[in-house]
Amino acid sequence: MLVLETVLRIRREHASGKAIKAIARDLHLSRKVVRKAIRAPDADMAYRREVQPLPKLGPFQGQLDTLLEEDEARPRREKLRLTRIHDLLVREGFDGSYDAVRRYAARWRRARRRDVMDAPAFIPLLFRPGEAYQFDWSHEDVEIAGKPMRVKVAHVRLCASRAMYVRAYPRETQEMLFDAHARAFAFFGGVPTRGIYDNMKTAVTSVFTGKERVFNRRFLVMASHYMVEPTACSPAAGWEKGQVENQMQTARGRFFQPRLRFASIEELNGWLEAECRRWADVHRHPEHKELSVAQVWAAERTVLQPIVAPFDGFHETEHAVSGTCLISFDRNRYSVMAKAVRRTVQVRAYADRIVVRCDGEIVADHPRCFGRDRTIYDPWHYLPVLVTKPGALRNGAPFQNWQLPPALGRLRRKLGTGDEADRRFVRVLSAVLDHGVDAVEAAVREALLAGVTSDDIILNILSRHREPPRPLAIATPEDLVLRHPPRADCNRYDSLRGFHAAA
Repeated sequence: MLVLETVLRIRREHASGKAIKAIARDLHLSRKVVRKAIRAPDADMAYRREVQPLPKLGPFQGQLDTLLEEDEARPRREKLRLTRIHDLLVREGFDGSYDAVRRYAARWRRARRRDVMDAPAFIPLLFRPGEAYQFDWSHEDVEIAGKPMRVKVAHVRLCASRAMYVRAYPRETQEMLFDAHARAFAFFGGVPTRGIYDNMKTAVTSVFTGKERVFNRRFLVMASHYMVEPTACSPAAGWEKGQVENQMQTARGRFFQPRLRFASIEELNGWLEAECRRWADVHRHPEHKELSVAQVWAAERTVLQPIVAPFDGFHETEHAVSGTCLISFDRNRYSVMAKAVRRTVQVRAYADRIVVRCDGEIVADHPRCFGRDRTIYDPWHYLPVLVTKPGALRNGAPFQNWQLPPALGRLRRKLGTGDEADRRFVRVLSAVLDHGVDAVEAAVREALLAGVTSDDIILNILSRHREPPRPLAIATPEDLVLRHPPRADCNRYDSLRGFHAAA
């Protein structure tokens, strides 16, 4: 190949009128090379191979094409590395190098992209401080309490400062979406004016042409509460929220690899929140390179909308209460107060608990269970039934391993076992319905300090505690005050007795 200086010399001499034969003779080149240098556009003499020989890969080209096509159709998590594809070819008898497979795969993918579409081009976006945030979900593998678990991770990102918030949940349901927003806004210290989402079902009910959407009613209530304008991306257009898409890859590589191991999801989320703060402290802002993300975030926090109050982010459904005072929800069963038996109740599911309401009154409030086929009891829900059926205290499922208040627990142990002991203890418990747990606990504590375990005495103490206070002394008006108030002197009666004796 000729150096650029030689090519330029040939072109100058030919332009001055020198013959090709003379140029070739003086530079010791063939006339063919001289003609090629003269005809080359912009003195470009680079060699370009038009046909790529495949001496070793040729017999296996069809198998390699099949492997690449199959891999192209796989989900992202299941795609094979090229080293694995090379190993599969070696098992079929291929004795070529990995580099040959890598170069062929690169050409194959470039050709496929040209066949499908031209390389996409994008426009860089610029957001004002406090203008927008982006939201999305990812699925990550962790180990919770020694067991592998795939958690749903909510990602929220402030578009101007690039501050990120990451939180893991067992589900990707609407109540988890609401909780993620409440915690993210509290973490950021305010609320932007616009939210950018994809077309997830927990937010979008219907997708129409262009940007027109029908948002979920509860989602719109949340957006209205925080004064946020929701914006949905075009379907399959992840670049419209490219910051949070990039955040998911960053979090997966920096936070979730190697696999995280924690005792509970709450502990995992505490660690993730600390990592989000640390990441903001140590990373430079891509536009203001002299500042860290945390510094730009602190400036953006001043223009965010204030959080008036957290949104009451529940998802409500109706359920029927069974004859055993249980409702079925999310493949588990929860107890409710006996007054709601065989009635329809409203279950409000939060990210970490469920609240059951009947006619506007709360009849149950339980920590949420994410297992399957479990029954969660609150023994106090069954107290009105226990009063009429004291024999159920021994074998009733809600009363097994009942964690009673300390004084009541001591009373139960002192009373012992047996039908009569159960009846007496239930008689004391029945007072909770009228007087409350604290009052009954205080009465039992007083009786135990006196060395008494009688249910009659405990109820008597409780009644004395409930007696109304004595009325205050009546203030006598000044006009009604006696001028000569009577003296309380019993000796006056002795003087009268002596008078009668003398008479």
